[in-house]
Amino acid sequence: MVTRETTGRGTRRDPDRRRALLEAADRVIQREGPEASMAAIAAEAGISKPILYRHFGDKSGLYRALAERHTRKLIEGIREEFSRSDSVRARTRSTIDTYLAVISKNPALYRFLMHRASAEDPSTHSAMSTMIREVSRELAEVMIAEGRLPDRARAYVWGHAVVGMVQTAGDWWLDHADEVPRETVVDGLVELILDGLPAAAGYDLAPEGSSHDDG
Repeated sequence: MVTRETTGRGTRRDPDRRRALLEAADRVIQREGPEASMAAIAAEAGISKPILYRHFGDKSGLYRALAERHTRKLIEGIREEFSRSDSVRARTRSTIDTYLAVISKNPALYRFLMHRASAEDPSTHSAMSTMIREVSRELAEVMIAEGRLPDRARAYVWGHAVVGMVQTAGDWWLDHADEVPRETVVDGLVELILDGLPAAAGYDLAPEGSSHDDG
């Protein structure tokens, strides 16, 4: 007897079923950590591993679906914070805080996507890298539009460097969150991005008088 569950063709197009499977994967990863097995995810969803893969095409498809599901929310949050009309310092602070808050809410899922899935699957690695480049590009465009840096090339270098620095600092902080308050990490990054690095390079990313304007 052939059912929708065993054919896979119809189920891949069922958004409700797809969402339920991704939620099952979220639960298992949060419970078991970034090394959660595909078999455990299938069991959580009440299906076999081959049927789980069939819903997404293969394991790579499942990885990409999880990455898209969660990075989209993260990017939307970051864009919302940095597009506010507050001072540069206030926006920088709120954007970094939003990023750290999101990754610390489910560190197992973050590590699953950024480390395990990206290492095991080239297409997921490419998708995550594209996401990071898009954020870097948007940051560079903001710096260009606001006249913070003298030329486009320099703005893109800084945009990618800043995003990479925040990501790396976030990775470190997840391993030390019990010892280091999130506010300490935010303060350190804001000082480095807006005070330390620009001063060393002779730039002024935050206008005079904005250092104490936290919105």
